[in-house]
Amino acid sequence: MAEHTIKAFDDDINQLRGLVAEMGGRVETALEEAMTALIEQDEKRAARVVENDQRIDMLEAEVEKLVIQTIALRAPMADDLREVIAALKIVGVVERIGDYAKNIAKRVPKIGNHRMIEPILLLPSMAQIAGEMVGDALNAFAARNAMLAEAVIARDHVVDSFYNSIFRTLVTYMVENPKTVGECAHLLFIAKNIERIGDHATNVAEMVYYAATGNYLPERERGETEIES
Repeated sequence: MAEHTIKAFDDDINQLRGLVAEMGGRVETALEEAMTALIEQDEKRAARVVENDQRIDMLEAEVEKLVIQTIALRAPMADDLREVIAALKIVGVVERIGDYAKNIAKRVPKIGNHRMIEPILLLPSMAQIAGEMVGDALNAFAARNAMLAEAVIARDHVVDSFYNSIFRTLVTYMVENPKTVGECAHLLFIAKNIERIGDHATNVAEMVYYAATGNYLPERERGETEIES
């Protein structure tokens, strides 16, 4: 991108991108660590995920402060204003994604010996796709890459399909093994949290597309999950 006449504005934009990137990296790590803690039944690792969420919240506050400062002092217009506003909206969504990762980690101590429950094997793959969507959406923001943003949106149905498969399998498992209802319920909540992360990554990608092009994407048909259909 071309440099602005006022170098201080370029510095502000670069700082904004850096803070958003740091938030995104921490959120991706939180999701990976939460899933590892779940599979390995590592309560200490899960506790660290919960504790580290505070830094994500602090970064969101830093972005909000910088956005207000940038708008007040630089009066950005057109493309620049869209990017600054997009950064403000995006960090709110990213913070929520961090909360979902934290919620997954909080459920780790509540799940007992779940290794024999088949859907547990699908959750890491589902989480990996959702995490990649988050990373790609934020990379699209940093590069103002509308095509990459569209590619993120196109992958949301994969996460929805994972959720529907896990939902059906867990419900069947609970019916056949009533003693596992408690553990299966926690796994259902975890699957739903991952599905929501995919939805939020899609929301970020839509914001990025608008920031990069000035156009809204056509209203798309969102995939239904079992609990919504």
